Amino acid sequence: QVQLVESGGGLVQAGGSLRLSCAASGRTFSSLAMGWFRQAPGKEREFVGAICRSGGCTYYADVVKGRFTISRDNAKNTVDLQMNSLKPEDTAVYYCAADSTRLPYSTSSLIYEYDYWGQGTQVTVSS
Repeated sequence: QVQLVESGGGLVQAGGSLRLSCAASGRTFSSLAMGWFRQAPGKEREFVGAICRSGGCTYYADVVKGRFTISRDNAKNTVDLQMNSLKPEDTAVYYCAADSTRLPYSTSSLIYEYDYWGQGTQVTVSS
């Protein structure tokens, strides 16, 4: 069993930055591919970005590409989401997720391929 705990959410003005962090426990962290998703009120949960097990490969949704960066520290069992140039449409609950079956150098944007989820952290971007 894997436990994921997100932190770092909050309120920020448009154009600002936030850094989210996700701490994992319960399994060797380097065996997990990680992803970030978000869900805005009244909308479906959507893919934000993912990072492979080694951290050497990342994949982003087009809407955040160039603004958001995912990184991981396998020694500290954490994965971060650096969000820059935030827009009001980035407002959502952000979720960290773990994929325990992904091959070492691959990522996934598919919700159903992630088997562990955090509780989410709210990000609100004001205009």
